[in-house]
Amino acid sequence: MSQRKPYVGGNWKMNTNRNTAAELARGVVDGLRDVSNVDVAVFPPFPYLLAVRAILRDRSSSIKLGAQDCYHKPDGAFTGEVSIEMLKDCGVEVILCGHSERRHVLGETDAVVNEKLRAVLDGGLEAILCVGETLDERIAGHTDPVNQRQVRAALSDVTGDQISRVTIAYEPVWAIGTGKTATPEDAQDVQAKIRKLIAGMYGADTAERMRIMYGGSVKPSNASELFKGTDIDGGLIGGASLKVSEFAPIVRAASAVARGQA
Repeated sequence: MSQRKPYVGGNWKMNTNRNTAAELARGVVDGLRDVSNVDVAVFPPFPYLLAVRAILRDRSSSIKLGAQDCYHKPDGAFTGEVSIEMLKDCGVEVILCGHSERRHVLGETDAVVNEKLRAVLDGGLEAILCVGETLDERIAGHTDPVNQRQVRAALSDVTGDQISRVTIAYEPVWAIGTGKTATPEDAQDVQAKIRKLIAGMYGADTAERMRIMYGGSVKPSNASELFKGTDIDGGLIGGASLKVSEFAPIVRAASAVARGQA
């Protein structure tokens, strides 16, 4: 990990209810109160955003409130969708764009991801852009072309002023929820190439400042080794974010690596 401040997000996906979401939020706040050198965000399901926001605010937490998705139009006849302004009204600061489950389960194309990402940035919020290859693409040797295509497509028409509010999360699809994890060496290699691509698109300084997370079956047992990668600036955590006993140690691993104590 470089001098970039590490960033760890907890994506709760379609889990929790009103009570367990509140309990989890309180646990994360209390369990990480003494960690100040890591940016942390939690991404509850839409119905629990306000409940989690109230806990973060009442406990004076610096943890960011995130949303798992959005729609790119400001309002209108789009049944079931949630706009950027609605999410801002709920206190959301950062939004996930292009998560693999949105792409591969719900059919979002590169063009849709780009529309959402630009809407998030135009709305003044931060975005975490998720990219990653499937197992078939990896076996075929297409890891780098797939990731580069997804990055280029998502960042189309994103300006140099806006790019500072983008974090990229490399999430190999074959490692999400499977128990399989990219080796630290593999993750570092892919993320170094993503950073090189950003340098070509936006300049070396911008690429050096951009944080690139890793996501895919990160656990307390492997977090430290993953986060030691020069181009790995934290993680976007799925299943392990649903238990304070797993999520807090992952954040602490990022903190320790940043301090040079891991």
